[in-house]
Amino acid sequence: IARNLKKAPVYGDTTGIIFRIAPSIYMASLITAALCIPLGSRPGIISFQWDFVFFVYTLALGKFFMIIAALDTGSPFEGMGASREALFSLFMEPALFMIMGSFALLTGNSSFAGIFASLHGSAIPASAAYTISGIAAAILMLTGMVENSRMPVDDPRTHLELTMIHEVMILDNSGFDLGMIMYGVCIKFSIYGAIIANLIIRPGTGLVLYALLFLAVQAGFAVFTGIVESFMSRFRMKNNPQFIYTITAATLLVFLAVMHVAGIRGKM
Repeated sequence: IARNLKKAPVYGDTTGIIFRIAPSIYMASLITAALCIPLGSRPGIISFQWDFVFFVYTLALGKFFMIIAALDTGSPFEGMGASREALFSLFMEPALFMIMGSFALLTGNSSFAGIFASLHGSAIPASAAYTISGIAAAILMLTGMVENSRMPVDDPRTHLELTMIHEVMILDNSGFDLGMIMYGVCIKFSIYGAIIANLIIRPGTGLVLYALLFLAVQAGFAVFTGIVESFMSRFRMKNNPQFIYTITAATLLVFLAVMHVAGIRGKM
């Protein structure tokens, strides 16, 4: 990444303005989305009601520009990768909405800060809160791997363009633009880790302890990804939708658990 950031980008004759501005918009969208994530009891810099909807579509905005930038090159390989990226993102979108919508229903809040603060509050039994959070965290780990084009859905290290998804979209990017895209992938990975950390760590935890636990969750997410990539090979392309459908369907477990807890609370 550092080596690429020191180089000037090279643009082909067939590319237009979209290709040139897409990496900057992609990076800006990721930074904006990261500002929505609260840290402990402190809300995100961008915090308002239903901010998780803004969060999802801010990420989608950056991905949209990367997709049309791939199409702007006129390369059939990059167009192929763009279509795969768009399709898999379409399949994954309901998963995040189902999880956050379920937590909004459970806590009665519609913002990230309100949801995470109320999730481990006195109104919700601790056992129920951690059980639901654990299921959601596992789903978000898999979601983050799909969204970041990691194994077993994609292989970022392969040299075969026909089997690529994300990497084939950025074949024409170089220099500073490529460095921003690569760094952006790291930011997106950390964003999902931050959401998982907020689900697991109680908001009232002390600053030092919270920072240590936050780093531990991020490291655990990275180790989990490394283990999966070490022991699993890439799926065949035709099997990727089935894997993503399974992740999305698993979010129904979170919704059903929320309905169960809400039913118990209603009887009390």
